This record gives sequence, C-alpha cells and structure tokens, in this order.
Amino acid sequence: MIKISIITATWNSAETLPATLESIASQTYSNFELIIVDGGSTDNTMDIVHSSSIVSRWVSEPDKGIYDALNKGIAMAQGEYISFMHSDDIYAARNSLELVCKMLESDPDAIYADLQYVSKLDTDIVVRHWKSGEFNFNKLKWGWMPPHPTFIMKRVLYKKFGCFDLSYKIAADYDSVVRYLYVNKVKPSYLPEVIVKMRVGGASNRSLANILQKSKEDFLVMRSAGIFFLVGMLGKNLSKIPQFMRLM
Repeated sequence: MIKISIITATWNSAETLPATLESIASQTYSNFELIIVDGGSTDNTMDIVHSSSIVSRWVSEPDKGIYDALNKGIAMAQGEYISFMHSDDIYAARNSLELVCKMLESDPDAIYADLQYVSKLDTDIVVRHWKSGEFNFNKLKWGWMPPHPTFIMKRVLYKKFGCFDLSYKIAADYDSVVRYLYVNKVKPSYLPEVIVKMRVGGASNRSLANILQKSKEDFLVMRSAGIFFLVGMLGKNLSKIPQFMRLM
C-alpha cells in the first residue's frame, strides 16, 4: 500500500482543528502519517494534538508563516507522496483518501482533484465549486493552477525541485505549482472528484491590501517563469466565474 504524508500547519487552530482531525481519522484508507507543524499556538491547539491518536509526529515552535511550517513538514515526511490538509479544511467524504491512493497506484508524479469552498460556519453550504479539469500545459500560460489543497506530489520531487519559496508571503503555493508544472514539466494526473472542502476566508482574500499583495506576487511568479502577466492574470480571474455559476 502506498504511504502518504499528510501535513497540517496550525496556529491557534483550536476552533477548527478537531473537525480536521476527525475528517482524517474517519478515512477508509489508513496507510498515512499525519504531521502537525504548529507555529507556537497560545490557545489549546497543542492539547488537541496531544490527545489525538492519529498524529504521527508534531513540532511546535515559532515559524515564519504557513509556508515555513509546510517546509518543515516536508522535511519530516517519510511517505512516498505528500499532501497538505489545512487546519480548517476537511475531506469531502470518508473515502476521499482512498480515491486518491487508488489513483496513486499508477505511479504518477503528482495528482490533483476538485475542491469546494464552503461556509466557515456550515461545511454543507457550498460557496464555490472548483472543477479543475484535465491537465493541459498551455492552460498554465493563462494563469491556471490546480486547487493547492488537492495537489499531491512525490516526496522525491520536492527534494529535486525545492519546497516553498519564503520570499512569497501569499503566493508561494502558486509559485511552487508553476515551478513544478510549468518550469520543470512535472505532468500531473487529474482525479475528477471533490476531495477537499475548504472554508472561506483565506489569507489572499482577507483585505484589499492582501489582494494587492497577491497580485504583486503573482506578477513576480509569472515574470520569473516567463508567463505573460496580462494573459495570465486575465485567465486567472476569468476562470473563477464558472466556479460560482455551477451553484446557480
């Protein structure tokens, strides 16, 4: 059986972490390790971690933000593939991880799937439905990226191509995907299933300042990769429209 490393970064996550842990514990696929990387929480996050029987390893110490925490988790990982589960996200169904690992049996470099943005207070209320679609290299030129919480890649490729670039405060996930898929030509496989539900309220959309910072960082990512910024940003924003229309 394929072993998958699930990395969860936490910081004062006591309100939502129990649901995340319950979601992981209820999975029908059990050959995984769960790594918790905590940024030095001051609430009872670590009490919740200590009381959980599914946590394989953990660390709690000050860090430089979520991407630094995820990098620490990658360094601690021992599974063949690495997956990220944010501390306020949940799996869409009990067999989500089983569907993922069944697809991993064909030994792809990476896979990705569909995602639903859900209400912060009620995860049954879908706000956006992100249907990723089949992979096409040219889509990357139009700012396309798979939903990062569904992106699962071989651990050896993180060692080969590097982890998250901490010079990006908001767009390090976009930078990493562009670096893997566009620059280094990693070819992912698509799983046409919603596997993660993500609560709304991410850092990139929290304020006008964050939106501007995200756009600036997206520009730097695209410039570094040789993607024409105007085309990339146009495609990036237009691609969000169908995610809302699917709910109408």
